[in-house]
Amino acid sequence: MKKLLPFLFLIFIVSQIQAQSQYQPYSYQFYQKLNREVYNPETRFHSSLKPFFIDDSLLVEHGKQLLSVGIDSTRHSWVSRKIFNEHLIDIQKPEYTFYADFLPDFQIGKDFSGKQNLWLNTRGYQVGGTVGKKFSFYTSGFENQGQFAKYYTDYARSINVVPGQSYNRDYGSNFGKTSLDWSYVTASISYTPVKYLNVTAGYDKNFIGDGYRSMLLSDVASPSPFLKLTGNLGNVQYMALWTSMQDPNIPKLSYDAGNRKKGGVFHYLDWNVNNRLSVGFFDAIIWGETDDLGNKRGFDWGYANPIIFLRPVEASSGSPDNSMIGLTAKYKLSKEVIAYGQFALDEFEAKNFFSSNGSSRNKYGWQLGIRGADIFKIENLNYLLEYNTAKPYTYTGRTPIVSYTSYSEPLAHRLGANFRELLGIANYSYKRFDFTGQLQYAKYGLSVNGQDYGKDLSIPY
Repeated sequence: MKKLLPFLFLIFIVSQIQAQSQYQPYSYQFYQKLNREVYNPETRFHSSLKPFFIDDSLLVEHGKQLLSVGIDSTRHSWVSRKIFNEHLIDIQKPEYTFYADFLPDFQIGKDFSGKQNLWLNTRGYQVGGTVGKKFSFYTSGFENQGQFAKYYTDYARSINVVPGQSYNRDYGSNFGKTSLDWSYVTASISYTPVKYLNVTAGYDKNFIGDGYRSMLLSDVASPSPFLKLTGNLGNVQYMALWTSMQDPNIPKLSYDAGNRKKGGVFHYLDWNVNNRLSVGFFDAIIWGETDDLGNKRGFDWGYANPIIFLRPVEASSGSPDNSMIGLTAKYKLSKEVIAYGQFALDEFEAKNFFSSNGSSRNKYGWQLGIRGADIFKIENLNYLLEYNTAKPYTYTGRTPIVSYTSYSEPLAHRLGANFRELLGIANYSYKRFDFTGQLQYAKYGLSVNGQDYGKDLSIPY
């Protein structure tokens, strides 16, 4: 293995492929519209690592079509064109491009069980562009106030974070209100110095997998600062990702100290065995920047190594860090249907691994799903059926600061650990309208009378 891994890394140094630099911000709602291209058995597109490069030769044409749906060439007034057809500011030059938009979002609803009116008031912006063919940038920001169902508001207040967004501003003029108030910001710069390598730095989310959920790295938690290297060599794609995270719910080391911070390093190698079968290899390590006594550790330079499978490095240092490895796989059953899965292994005890009453030291989770496009031969009618489960205490650490979380939320599945979940999603698009139906059934173990049953990742194992 020691000889093989440097060889795999060396492959990236000699590869020559088409350069890509522009990311399409990830959302399941938009990405499922690319199913036909991404999961076509005639291609070998690397679909597990998200966000995608939207300027990839496979996606660029359909991506443009999706962003142009409903454009009416008969609209001639400036106001009509800017509202329905164009960016508010749009500059297209051979040397560079630039666009900017104002993004308001106003919603109203009703919680019939709680007899409560629901609403969302969002004002936002997005700015992006390119410089030459190698450099791109993007940023977005949203200021939000909203009234939600009681269970959602109670959860947000319990962790002091609006799920997947940012801190809830429960102070000043917002103190004591039943509504939530928060900001959401993302930013990234992407540079492709040579055809085989992309370097991205930013403040955003990353996702690994082909499902709606991920058991390895998901978009559940709030955005974090990151540095990412992505290499491509035909059938192999490789990612090395470093992040800086924090947790507002872990007790501070002193009255005037800020939130406890931690670092994370993630590696993922995706290999297209052939046009239909792909397998991936994953590892992750989480470490605290300070221990519980206040001793500062900072960045562990042993983890600057971009080679996958750092578990031997982590073990040899005798550190208290939290490490995990994982596998992914997908198989294209037909032009419209694929099966996919994931396996995350946090801790392993061989003698009890297959026992129904095995040791709680066997901490793992897995996913199995099927998804497809144009079901019943109806164009743009896509579906997904997925099962996820994780054993108790999976993703937890020896101390709260090294748990597999960021901003008090899981880095993998939203339910944390000790759960079983079955979900189904159907999506249909017609011109500018998107329709979504979703069913979810989940069973999980909560703490009872102070006894932890392994769902809450913030409780040390």
